Amino acid sequence: MAVFNLTPADPSTFTLSGIPGLETAHIWISIPFSTFYTISLLGNCTVLFVVGTEQTLYKPMYQLLCMLALTDISMSTSVVPKALCIFWFNLKGITVGGCLTQMFFLHAASVMQSAVLVTMAFDRYVAICDPLRYATILNNARIAKLGLLGLIRAVLFILPMPLLLSRQPFCANHIIPHTYCDHIAVAKMFCGDITVNRLYGLVIALVVVVLDLMLIALSYGLIIRTVFRISSKKAHQKALNTCTAHICVMLMSYTPCLFSSLTHRFGQGIAPHIHIILANLYFLIPPMLNPIIYGVKTKELRDKVGKYTFRMCSPGTT
Repeated sequence: MAVFNLTPADPSTFTLSGIPGLETAHIWISIPFSTFYTISLLGNCTVLFVVGTEQTLYKPMYQLLCMLALTDISMSTSVVPKALCIFWFNLKGITVGGCLTQMFFLHAASVMQSAVLVTMAFDRYVAICDPLRYATILNNARIAKLGLLGLIRAVLFILPMPLLLSRQPFCANHIIPHTYCDHIAVAKMFCGDITVNRLYGLVIALVVVVLDLMLIALSYGLIIRTVFRISSKKAHQKALNTCTAHICVMLMSYTPCLFSSLTHRFGQGIAPHIHIILANLYFLIPPMLNPIIYGVKTKELRDKVGKYTFRMCSPGTT
């Protein structure tokens, strides 16, 4: 792909080895991969369909759920189909341009997801701490602007990664011991000095995760302070219930992300296949569970999904 200014010195492809040491079990590993991916697509597409067709759900919170669903679909789709091609058909080759493109989309989707989670925390803060001004502070237009800002941040942060790597000379070994083109795994395929690449990847990971987690922690600190000032236990419970789903989603998203990023750089003692399996779970488990968690914890969404499910299952309905 010309966009990355690939050097003609080595126009060959990289080879994604899958999960080293577990090649004989690839076909069995593909079963949970394909199952989780199918459930993820079904759940997130259901959220997009229901929110898109129900005018009563044209609210900031549900617009954020749609953004989260889109980032989940983008993250899992950038990784899982290629991994399944490796597991099922032994199609391990990927062009250098395709590898850098995959790297860009999966990391950009991850950064975008973090921005959506921060916006969700801010949404909960306004809803609980300043409910009378909620409609003026957060409306659909403002949510769209915040989403666009998060997308611009993701592109500006991640685009330098493939651009910097495209200028490096390739080594003779083109085998990437992974199921997808992770930034550090690909950087190790280059023979030039990759100190800048390593530092840039680490700085971006720290800036995004640490900054976003600080903003989320600030939001929830203010929420907890407000909740403790409420005398009614019923109001306590209602306020905390509105945050439960977001907290679960946040823990599922940031925990494997931090683990994968840190073990890639500092976890030399961890077996490669363990690291790769856990890294893949980051693109499988949160996208699969996010729509389920919000569907269960959000009554309005749950009722609408139930209505459409009943219509489809009822005989004679059109």
